[in-house]
Amino acid sequence: MESSRADLSRPSRPLRRRTLMYTALASIAVLGGTAAGTVYVKAQAHSGTSAVSSATPSASSSASPSVSSSSSPSGLAAASAAANGETSVEPVAKPTVDHDDVLADAMKSVSVEDSAVVSAAVLDPDSGESASYGDGAFDTASIVKVDILATLLLQAQDADRHLTAREKSYATSMIENSDNASASALWRIIGKADGLDAANERLGLTDTEGGDDMLWGLTQTTAADQLTLLQQVFGDDSELSEASRTYLQGLMGQIAVDQHWGVSAAADGSGWALKNGWLPRSRTGLWDINSIGRVTVAGHDYLVAVLSKGNSTQAKGISLAEAVARAAVSVFAGDGASASATVSP
Repeated sequence: MESSRADLSRPSRPLRRRTLMYTALASIAVLGGTAAGTVYVKAQAHSGTSAVSSATPSASSSASPSVSSSSSPSGLAAASAAANGETSVEPVAKPTVDHDDVLADAMKSVSVEDSAVVSAAVLDPDSGESASYGDGAFDTASIVKVDILATLLLQAQDADRHLTAREKSYATSMIENSDNASASALWRIIGKADGLDAANERLGLTDTEGGDDMLWGLTQTTAADQLTLLQQVFGDDSELSEASRTYLQGLMGQIAVDQHWGVSAAADGSGWALKNGWLPRSRTGLWDINSIGRVTVAGHDYLVAVLSKGNSTQAKGISLAEAVARAAVSVFAGDGASASATVSP
């Protein structure tokens, strides 16, 4: 870093000395790109009344030279601080990043069939930042089973009771094996759609509506709502107790081997917990393919929800869900996740 200096010379006068007052003002802008944002450090030294200001930005900055005015209130304060040998540090806001735009760019490398529609949402719990792509409502298929169990656990908390042995058996089969009979049994126990909707109001899901009668798989939801549900399951600020969250997380981490697909593709190893949903539509023959869960990349956790409909085959829907999950996580994980996967032909 450089700063301007005034070259001062002293004339030779043998018969008298004149006291000279020198005035210099050095303003050094130090640009530091840190996780907390950019910080400008101004070191100022004042003597006298005139002022000279210069700033040398770093190679990575396009900041223009700063101008210091000792006549302004801030200039007077800076001059006073400098006179006392102090350095003023002025934090500058971190540039805003539109994570939705970043995800949209990442999605350009994902191949989507003409008949398919996809939506996704991702959250970085460490920073609290999130990104979303697409919108609209989707049938949940079997991902609603996480919501069913969250509702059951919330109702049990309200009643100050533990789950019964039968309920635990249903819950294990419903989450780990995606057993539909178990889901239907618990759907009845929670009060079907009315029970689910009441619980979701407390959990913060605003755009999810339970399916009619026993059609729990036709519950309507959005990617944003599923991200909210995941925050309730994996976050500390939750309506669910720590014991309830730990229980549900444990089941989602032990999914049957034949269901190890979906958002888990974005993890860099076995660090994931998920629930998938798949539903062939009898009228069109197209597939709904959904996947929600938590994935770990380079030691950091991310919550991901991917919803899709209109897939021509189950395999293509799965490939799409995995490619979108990678794209979503790449928004925050960078090189730790690849968005280059495409749907296989």
